[in-house]
Amino acid sequence: MGEKILELSGIYKTFEGQDVLNGIDLYIKRNEFLTLLGPSGCGKTTLLRIIGGFLTPTEGDVFYLGKRINDVPPHKRNINTVFQRYALFPKMTVGENIAFGPKIKKWDKARIDRDVDEMLRLVALEGFRDRDVRTLSGGQQQRVAVARALINKPDILLLDEPLGALDLKLRKEMQIELKRIQQESGITFIYVTHDQEEALTMSDTIVVMNGGVIQQIGTPQDIYNEPKNAFVADFIGDSNILCATMKRDLVVNFLGYDFECIDRGFGEDAPVDIVLRPEDVILKPVCENLPCGEVVSSIFKGVHYEMRVEVSGETIIAQSTVNSVPGTKVAIYVEPENIQVMHKSEMSPDRRNKSAADIAEGEN
Repeated sequence: MGEKILELSGIYKTFEGQDVLNGIDLYIKRNEFLTLLGPSGCGKTTLLRIIGGFLTPTEGDVFYLGKRINDVPPHKRNINTVFQRYALFPKMTVGENIAFGPKIKKWDKARIDRDVDEMLRLVALEGFRDRDVRTLSGGQQQRVAVARALINKPDILLLDEPLGALDLKLRKEMQIELKRIQQESGITFIYVTHDQEEALTMSDTIVVMNGGVIQQIGTPQDIYNEPKNAFVADFIGDSNILCATMKRDLVVNFLGYDFECIDRGFGEDAPVDIVLRPEDVILKPVCENLPCGEVVSSIFKGVHYEMRVEVSGETIIAQSTVNSVPGTKVAIYVEPENIQVMHKSEMSPDRRNKSAADIAEGEN
C-alpha cells in the first residue's frame, strides 16, 4: 500500500442552495480499506457518489491516477459500487448474477466461467453457482453482490452501508469477511457507514465527517485513542468529555484537581477539553489528593461493569471487571497517558446546549 490512486481536491456540493460538502481534500491509496464514517446527513454518501461518478461536484476536482475525471460517467470509471440494497437479478442464478457484467462486455465464455469460479471461492460460496438468489440469506446475497462487482476487476470498490439490512450477528461476521475479501483481492475499498464498530473493525484508514467537513483522518487506533476534537471523541465509542484547564505542559486540571498528563503546547492556564475513555477511569478508595464522588448506578455488561459516578457536578462513566455498588464513595484516577487533551471546539461540553447561531454570535 502506498501509491495514491484517487484524490479529491476542494470538493463542494450544493443541493438547492444548501452546502452538503464543504471543501473536502482527501486522497486514497491503492489496496487501502478506507471508511467514510459519520452521522446521517454528514455528506459521506454524497462524497461516495461523487467518487463513483453518479454526482458531479459543484466545485473541486476528482483525480484518478492523476487524471481529472469529473465528467467521466460511472461506466467509464474503473470503479464499481455495492449498495445497501444489493439489486440482484431475482430470475438469475448466483452464477448468472456474477457473470452479468462480463457478458455485457462480451468476455470469452471460458474466461467468464473461470472468473465466476474464482469469485465464488473468494466470497466463500463454492457450490452456490446454480442456486436461486431468492433462496439465499441476507449475508449470502451480500457476498454475491460483492462478487458481481469484483469480477469486473475494478481498481476501487465503493460500498454504501452494505451491512445495514443484516442482523447484528451476521453483520459482525460479514465485517470480518469483507476485510478478508479486500485483503485477498488487493482492491481498494471505500466504505460508507455510521457504525463506529464497523469502521474500527475493518478499516486501514477512517475519515470522520460531520456537517460536510472532515473532522479527522487516521488509523482506527489514532481515531479512538487520539481524537482531534470533542465531536470525534463523542462519536467514536463511549467517552467522558470534560472542560479542563491546561495549567502548564504536562499538567491539566479537571474536577478541581491537577493531574499529570503527556500533552504539551497548549499554553498556561488555557481552557481545553479532555477525553477520558470509561475503560481508563480507575475507581480508588476515597483520598485527599483525588476528586471523590459517589457511585449512582452499576450495570453488568457481560465482560465488565459500567458504573456512573457523580463527581463535582459531573457524571463520570467508568468500566471495570470489579463492581462498585451504588452508594459507594470512590476516588477518580486516570493514568497520565490516558488523559487526552484537546483544543476547545463547538462540541465542547459547556457549549453543546447552545445552537450554532448562539455560538457564532458569542464569537463575533
